[in-house]
Amino acid sequence: MKENQNDADAVQRYRISVFLVDDQPMIAEAVRRALASEDLDFHYCRDPTEAVRVATELAPTVILQDLVMPEIDGLTMLKFYRASPSLAQVPIIVMSTKEEPEIKSQAFELGANDYLVKLPDKVELIARIRYHSQSYINMKERDEAFKALEKSKHELARANEILKKLSSLDGLTGIPNRRRFDEVLGQEWQRAVRHSTSISLVMLDIDFFKLFNDTYGHQGGDDCLKRVAELISGAAQRETDMIARYGGEEFAAILPETGTNGAYQVAEAMRLSVARAQIPHSSSKVADHVTVSVGVATWVPEQGSTPDRLVSAADKALYKAKAGGRNQVCSLGLQVE
Repeated sequence: MKENQNDADAVQRYRISVFLVDDQPMIAEAVRRALASEDLDFHYCRDPTEAVRVATELAPTVILQDLVMPEIDGLTMLKFYRASPSLAQVPIIVMSTKEEPEIKSQAFELGANDYLVKLPDKVELIARIRYHSQSYINMKERDEAFKALEKSKHELARANEILKKLSSLDGLTGIPNRRRFDEVLGQEWQRAVRHSTSISLVMLDIDFFKLFNDTYGHQGGDDCLKRVAELISGAAQRETDMIARYGGEEFAAILPETGTNGAYQVAEAMRLSVARAQIPHSSSKVADHVTVSVGVATWVPEQGSTPDRLVSAADKALYKAKAGGRNQVCSLGLQVE
């Protein structure tokens, strides 16, 4: 409701503004008096050479243009108004001293909206000014409302895109979360099926993380998770590789079109990156700094298979890395300490 109100407020509200162009001050005064009781703004210009510039600055809702003027006649002025982007749609009422069908026809052909013999009856003058002004104001407000609506749609789409992106990221580490991991793994699995290409999965777990939390507190644990996420993300070189927080102290990496050797190299780079960071871990049973255990699995999926098989294989490789002493990478039976 509040957003709709803001959109409504963004639409400019217009007031009737009359701009008279006539070289006779007496006519201008008569028009001014006729409109004096009306709730509108009245502006007057005597010099036709200044009329377009002044009208552009004033942005009137209707122009009263005398046809017979020195230097530039009213028909030529119509051409100037219609050639101006800001005045092209402004209603123009031409005024002449007499009814001349041929001149009137030319005036309409050049863009005039109405024709009056001056000076018209006050009631008629006001009625025509209000009619043409209100039509113009309605058009302007409709355009403004449309622009506000388009802006609102654009901002909503952008907000939804940001929300979608945020919903796919882990709130602590800033890398993709488990939900996004599952989506991407499913997509890459199907792509591998279509093209008969290999796909590798890396599962990584921080060694003795519970002891780390007990020693350094949960804030220290959060800082450790963020640092490890940063380190392993830096170890994956390709844009197509995706690092995600799988859950708790466990991370995962999806490596499309990557064989066993390539996946092992990425996994080992991750392990070394964390080890070389020398994040203190006095409670660890394998080193005095934070280390990780890593499991790697590679598969060329066939039609009808699911990525669960790859996840299960990577889990088994990770379990083997932990059972073998941690701080190491295990890949389909290949173990390097």
